[in-house]
Amino acid sequence: MRRDPQAAHHALQAMQRDHLRRVRRTVEDYAGEDLITHPVVEGRALVNFCSNDYLGLARDPRLVAAMTQAAQRYGVGSGAAHLVTGHTHEHHALEEELAAFTGRESALLFSTGYMANLGVVGSLASRGDLVLQDRLNHASLIDGALLSGARFSRYRHASLDDAARRLEGGDERGRLIATDGVFSMDGDIAPLARLSLLARKKNAWLLVDDAHGLGVLGATGGGVLEQAGLSQGEVPLLVGTLGKAFGSFGAFVAGERDLIDYILQRARSYLFTTALPPAVAAATRAALRIAREEGWRRTQLNALIARFRAGAAAAGITLADSQTPIQPLLLGDAARCLAASAALREAGYWVSAIRPPTVPPGTERLRVTLSAAHTAEEVDGLLAALAATLPRHAAP
Repeated sequence: MRRDPQAAHHALQAMQRDHLRRVRRTVEDYAGEDLITHPVVEGRALVNFCSNDYLGLARDPRLVAAMTQAAQRYGVGSGAAHLVTGHTHEHHALEEELAAFTGRESALLFSTGYMANLGVVGSLASRGDLVLQDRLNHASLIDGALLSGARFSRYRHASLDDAARRLEGGDERGRLIATDGVFSMDGDIAPLARLSLLARKKNAWLLVDDAHGLGVLGATGGGVLEQAGLSQGEVPLLVGTLGKAFGSFGAFVAGERDLIDYILQRARSYLFTTALPPAVAAATRAALRIAREEGWRRTQLNALIARFRAGAAAAGITLADSQTPIQPLLLGDAARCLAASAALREAGYWVSAIRPPTVPPGTERLRVTLSAAHTAEEVDGLLAALAATLPRHAAP
């Protein structure tokens, strides 16, 4: 942007004209429930169908109690980076429990998922290396590659042929393949078994960001790697976030012990930032126990996904091919998405309109996300509202 007092104003006007300007909506309270699915938004009670709180844990009283007790012991902030004085017993215990939960030797906490991906990619790739990524990867993986200084290439979504072609030749010193496990805007799952074979054949690292699969997929909630039966040797690097299915905050990378220690030594987004508050780590430990022990949450979530998809098919509503809690409805136009989202909000349902640059132009969509905290009646109510709304706002 040019240095011009009016530059920002004109840019915002252009965004507004193109229906791409974002507006934050303020959650004021929750409607008498221990659930994030019932927010009061700017004076209006809504049913929330755009949160990533897949297991309904974000406002669970057990997490609140664990956080409160830890805050009374440790205070509010950690006070320093992990390698200074910020690493407490709660952090250390959580790392060990995350490693055990994911079936890996070691885990390392980061303050956010964005920082985890920047740190891991930047630790393993630099000038002279190659970073290869799925075209629909999360922005944090893409930015990690751009900041690393390595040669960066993106293959067609889920295309093993294109990925293999881009790995041919070249004189790169090192190679890193990175992919989302569950793609956050589409809800589909990467072809991980075949990617793992390709990575081993080409002597490349493989990094899977399972932000939207951990806690949700697999027999015990171990995510896409558990579902696919892939071991630490087959997928050396697993990144996960804690603010989605686990209802808390933060992120981690897990893998072989020496590799994780190497990332600890090198990741700038780990070395040069304050550690998570210990109370947040304590709350996450409680969430991890609940996710392991209360398998009914995944059973409930899967039943609601099946109900939503069956109801949509019966109503003639076309969904993307997703068996995860992320259920996109492509409308193909930003203005139509905004209008449909506003109509749903009037009907009492909060469903986000997803527009560029989050998704490519022409693929604008409503992104419905389901939670174990939803009821069957709420899912049916959303389906009825969608059936009433979409004919007026559907893509031509």
